[in-house]
Amino acid sequence: MRLGARSRRLPKRAEKLGKAAVAQGVETLELASIHGQALLALMPADCSAAARDRTVDLAGVFFLEVITPIEKTHRAGIDNVASLKLSNESLRLRTAELTASNLRLKTEVLNRKSAQKSLLSSERNHRALLKEARQMQQRLRHLSHQVLSAQEEERKEISRELHDEIVQTLTGINVQLATLKIESGVSKKSFSRHISYTQRLVEKSVNIVHRFARDLRPTLLDDLGLIPALHAYMKGFTQRTGLHVGFSTFAGVEGLSNDKRTVLYRVAQAALVNVSQHAEATTVGVSISELPHAVVMDINDNGKSFDVDRVLDSRRNKRLGLIGMRERVEMVGGTFAVTSSPDAGTRISVSLPYKHAKTPLLS
Repeated sequence: MRLGARSRRLPKRAEKLGKAAVAQGVETLELASIHGQALLALMPADCSAAARDRTVDLAGVFFLEVITPIEKTHRAGIDNVASLKLSNESLRLRTAELTASNLRLKTEVLNRKSAQKSLLSSERNHRALLKEARQMQQRLRHLSHQVLSAQEEERKEISRELHDEIVQTLTGINVQLATLKIESGVSKKSFSRHISYTQRLVEKSVNIVHRFARDLRPTLLDDLGLIPALHAYMKGFTQRTGLHVGFSTFAGVEGLSNDKRTVLYRVAQAALVNVSQHAEATTVGVSISELPHAVVMDINDNGKSFDVDRVLDSRRNKRLGLIGMRERVEMVGGTFAVTSSPDAGTRISVSLPYKHAKTPLLS
């Protein structure tokens, strides 16, 4: 009866001891060692086998009850560790998702910044192009005004020349014819003299008309080509101004299109007029040479220099001159350049696209 009463109190005591062990941080193996030592110390040396077995059984039950709180604690810890691992894994996955999301966000921000930068650059380019287009529009408008003014000036010049030269000459012819009519019955010598004078007036009128025709459109350029037309113009230029023009070219230049040959003729014509009117030069040369993919015409004089930029600024220049040359050249896909310095005079260079085999120079 006594042993049975004690055995009923063992679970409570064991549980109390187990909780105390948990509180002190005693582990299961350490508690088993203490339990074994205590069991050996309490076991009487003269104890019977049956009594020893009962004691060992009770001690085993007691030990199981003692370690129950520890095992519960261990299971709770294991469960907590497992839950913590799950939480950590979930956190890791969430962190990875956030990292990926941040990376996508950064990429999107960079793309937006790049797009914004491209948009700003495009806007600046658009504004620059718009400004350039407006400037070109103003320039074209001004140039058109200049063209109209130049055409009107040419018409005035032609009208004045016709009135001052041809009309007066024709009037003289009319007077001579009236005189001839009156003197037809007088001496034969006087009549012949008046006929000769009238013929000279008619020849002069014809020459003037021919000169106007050549200035407006030289028939030689259409009938014989650029080289004869330039030779004829330079001959007349020398006769009018006293300034000899050195000229060299190559036969293949006649292979250019009619538009390009006309441009070369007009530029040479306008350049020589400028030399005679403004340069005060003593020498001038015109050379047309061939490059692998271009025909180049250079016009050089040793006259006084001028400010090229100012003259080419259509907003300041009231006359076409160089501007007209440049517009003609660019209209057929060529390039136009002017240099002028006190030591070297003025050089006008025209380059027109051209493909042809090399041919010898002519002069």
